[in-house]
Amino acid sequence: MIPRLILHGGAGKRPPIKRQREIEKALGIILREAYPVLLEKGAVEAVVCAVMILEDNPLFNAGTGSRLQSDGRARLTAALMDGRRQKFSAVVNIEKVKNPIKVAHLLQEERFTVLAGREATAFAREKGFRPYNPITEESRRSQAEACGYLQWQKRCEGTGPEPVGFGAGTVGAVAIDSKGNIASATSTGGVGCETPGRVSDVASPCGTYADGLVGVSCSGRGEDIINAALAVRVAMRVTDGMGLKEAMKSALRELGAVGGKAGMIALDKEGHALCLCNTEFMSYAVK
Repeated sequence: MIPRLILHGGAGKRPPIKRQREIEKALGIILREAYPVLLEKGAVEAVVCAVMILEDNPLFNAGTGSRLQSDGRARLTAALMDGRRQKFSAVVNIEKVKNPIKVAHLLQEERFTVLAGREATAFAREKGFRPYNPITEESRRSQAEACGYLQWQKRCEGTGPEPVGFGAGTVGAVAIDSKGNIASATSTGGVGCETPGRVSDVASPCGTYADGLVGVSCSGRGEDIINAALAVRVAMRVTDGMGLKEAMKSALRELGAVGGKAGMIALDKEGHALCLCNTEFMSYAVK
C-alpha cells in the first residue's frame, strides 16, 4: 500500500480569491510537513500531526482563531478515530487548550474515550496541558458579525437558512499507511455565536469515522451532518460494496434533498482519496 494523506480546511461559502490562495498555500505546506510522519509513524500519528498544525494556523476555525460562542468564549472540539482498532475518542467544548486533537489522541488509551466541558479541560491539565488562550482579534470580529446576523434574522422572524461560514473552517485529515491502517481526525471551533455548550458533529462518528475499509472527515452544518449520520452513511455503503465516490455522492444527494449542507474528505482501503461537497466551496489537499 502506498501511504496517502488527504486533509481539508472546511466547507462553506466561497471566500475571496486572496483568501482562497492563502488557504491553498497553507494546506500545501501542512501536507508536506505531515506526510513524512505518515511514512515514519503511521496513519494515526499523521492525522494527529496534520490537524495539530491546522489548529495552530489562525486562518482556520480550529484551535487558535476558533469562533466564539454567544457568551464570547471559545469552546473547542476535536475527535480521532483509529480504523485499525475501530476506536473513537474526542474532547467536546474543551477550553483554553492549544491543541484539542492532542487531548483526543491521549484519550485513545483511556477507558472512557469521550470527555466534555470542564471535565475535559481538567483532564488536559492533569496531563500537562498548560492554559492557552485561542481567541484572536479576528475571532472577536467574527463573533460580532455572526451575532449581528442572528439578531437581524430573529427580527425577520427567523426566515432564511442559517449561514455557513467562509470555506476556511473546521479542519480534518484522513490517512492510510503502508500497512493499510486508516485513521481520521477532525477539529472545530463551532459555527460562531451558538448557544454555549452546543455539540457539533465532529464529536461523534457522524462527522469523524474510520474502520478497516474507509475513513471520513466532514465539515459544514453540524446539525445536518448529525441528522444524516453522514460519515457513517458513507462507510456503511462502502462496507456493502459500493465504490467510494458513489457512496459519497449518494450520501450528499440524500443530505441535499432535506436541505442539508456539508462536505467531506474520504479515503478507502485501495488508497482512493476524494473530496466532495454540496456547499459553494471546500478546501482540501492530497498527497
